[in-house]
Amino acid sequence: MKRLIERGLMFGNLIPVTAPALVERYNRALHHLTGRRTGLSDFHIDISGFSPEIGEELDDPLYLNRNGVNRQFILLSTDQKSAPLLNASFSTSRGILRQFIEENETQLFALTARDAVAGELVNSVFSVADPERLMEIRRIRVEADTTSGTVRDAEELGRLTDRFLGEEDAWFDDVLIAEMITIAKRTGDVTRNPVRLKQMEFRQENFWTAHFGGTYLFRGVAHPAILTAGDPAPLAPLMDHVYGLEARNHVAKFLDLNGLVEPVVRAPGIDGAAILRQKMDFIVVDAAQEAGLDLTGATRRDIRNLARDHADRLPSEYHALRRLVAWAEEGGPWPRVSSEDPAYFYTLRASDVADADLVNMLLAELCPKDVRQLFICHKELFYRLYAGWSETKKSYVADFLAREYAVDKAGARRALFGFEAPMEEVPPPPPVTAERRPPREEIIARVGPWGAIPRGR
Repeated sequence: MKRLIERGLMFGNLIPVTAPALVERYNRALHHLTGRRTGLSDFHIDISGFSPEIGEELDDPLYLNRNGVNRQFILLSTDQKSAPLLNASFSTSRGILRQFIEENETQLFALTARDAVAGELVNSVFSVADPERLMEIRRIRVEADTTSGTVRDAEELGRLTDRFLGEEDAWFDDVLIAEMITIAKRTGDVTRNPVRLKQMEFRQENFWTAHFGGTYLFRGVAHPAILTAGDPAPLAPLMDHVYGLEARNHVAKFLDLNGLVEPVVRAPGIDGAAILRQKMDFIVVDAAQEAGLDLTGATRRDIRNLARDHADRLPSEYHALRRLVAWAEEGGPWPRVSSEDPAYFYTLRASDVADADLVNMLLAELCPKDVRQLFICHKELFYRLYAGWSETKKSYVADFLAREYAVDKAGARRALFGFEAPMEEVPPPPPVTAERRPPREEIIARVGPWGAIPRGR
C-alpha cells in the first residue's frame, strides 16, 4: 500500500491532529464515547474522527464503529467534512456526516473552538449478526454534543429562560435564578450566541453494507431486491428477490426493470467511446498481469501495442467492447452483448436517479477490471483487490490514478458520471419501412446496445 499512500491515493485528505490542545480534546471525546485514550502525540483523522494510527495503537479498527453499526464520531474541526470515511460499514454514513457538518457548520465552528463534539449515527439496532436486523434499519438519527454537554446545557438554559420570562413570580425565585447563572457560566449568553444543533434524521431505504459479504439492499424501487457478493441463502427470507452477484441475468433484469442503468455510449454530455476505450486498456493491463508482462512506465501507446501483439490472448470482454466502440465511432456492425457476456456490465453506468452513486458502486463490483471506477466508487473493494495484484499492475494502476484522476478528481467524476439535460425534446421516431433502416440512436432507445435482456438462461 506504500505506493498508494505516497501518491495520496490512500489515507489522502485526512486531517492532521498535532496541537497538544487538540490531542487533549480528542482524548476527552474518545474517553467520553469509549472509555479509552490514546498515548499518541500526533495522528490523522477522517470525517468521523477515526484515526488509522490510533486504530493500530489500540489494535481495534472498529474503536468508533462497534459491531459495524451506529457509527460514533468525533469532530475537532469543520474541515473534516472534506475528509474520507475509512472502514465504512454502510454506504450512506459519509454522506450523512457531511450533510450534518454542512447544515450545522456555523454552530460546529463555534463549538469546536473550545471543545470536541462527540456523537453517534443512531439507528434501531445495535448488531446485525442476524440478517433480519438489516430490514429494521430504516432511519438514521444524528446525536451530538460537546464532551462538556454545551448543547444540552444551552437547551436547558433556554427552557429556564422561557420559564423566567413567562412566570409571573419568577423574579422572586432565587433557586431558578441561581440555576440559570450556574448554567450560563458554562454556555455563555445563549440569547446572543445561541448554541443549537439541528435535529437531523435520514431515511435509509437503499444502501450497501459490508455485512454478509457485501450486500446491496434496494427497498425504495419499483421492484425491490437484495444483491449480495456473499452467500444469498441467509438473506433469502428477507425479500422475495435475493440474488448473488454471480447471477448476472437476474442482476441485469433488476437494474433494467428499475431504470437504474443506461448504456455508456448513450449517456449525454460524455464521450462514451473514450470511456469504453479506457476500460479496454484496463482489461489489457489485467491480461498483461496474468501473462507476467512488465508494465513499468507503460503509456497508452504501449498498452495499445500490447493489445495488438497479444490480441489472441485477450479475454472476450475486450473484444466485445472493441466491437461496441467500432459501432459507436465508425458505424460498424451492430454488437450483440447479452447479460451473460463478461463485457455486459462494463457497457453500463448509473442513470440519472437518486441512488446513482450506489448503482455505480454495484457496477464497480461487477466490473473489477475497471480499476478507475473501482477506486472512485468502491474504495474498500479496491484496496482489498489491490493487495493481491502483481507488483507490475500495482505500479501501473497507482501511476495512472495519480496522473489521470488525482490531479482533477471533480473533473474526472464529471466526465465519467455527470448528467446533462438534453438541449431539446427528442421527437418520436418515424415509422420503420422496408426502404429505411432505423438509425442507431433509435435502436438504442428501444433495446439498448446489446439487445433485450433474456428472461432466463
